[in-house]
Amino acid sequence: MKIVEIFRSLQGEGKNQGKPCLFIRLAGCNLKCRWCDTPASRSSGIEMSLDTVMEQVWRINPPYVCVTGGEPLLQADELERLLVSMKKRGTAIDIETNGTIDFSRFQPCASICMDVKCPSSGEQSDLSLLEKIRPEDSVKFVVKDEADCRYAQEVLKTHPISGEVFLSPVFGADYQPLVRFVLTNTLPVRFQLQLHKILGVQ
Repeated sequence: MKIVEIFRSLQGEGKNQGKPCLFIRLAGCNLKCRWCDTPASRSSGIEMSLDTVMEQVWRINPPYVCVTGGEPLLQADELERLLVSMKKRGTAIDIETNGTIDFSRFQPCASICMDVKCPSSGEQSDLSLLEKIRPEDSVKFVVKDEADCRYAQEVLKTHPISGEVFLSPVFGADYQPLVRFVLTNTLPVRFQLQLHKILGVQ
């Protein structure tokens, strides 16, 4: 597997925000978002065997793991084997994905967090994947401005979503107009800041 890093931190966003978590960050991405906050994940990473990755995971023996990137689903076959192994050990697993690759094959093992790309990112997600989101999954819109909020509003109107929906501002953006938009339009979302950025941890 191509790995950028394996590290422990607090989950900074999503349904499990604030929980201690082991992150497995896979290398490579098929997008180039303008506001990407992990550009190192676009690199080729370090080649590690699945056994080596598992050895590191079991040394820590975490109850909760988040697999992220980059785009982790680009390494689908090895990722699936990793997930099956962790699931057998009773590990709770989240996968963070950019919503461009079908994630349904991984849902038996993990909760999906689909990041829907808004206009400010310069990229697009496959909105047809939203119909595959289950109640135990979630969707995140990273927004920079009101145009992004309007895009999220339109997506929510036209695509019923079974899981929880988060609206997360780009770190450092002006939060006030984004909050006003949510309140004025009664968006069915949870507004959420990136906890790890606020705390200054990885």
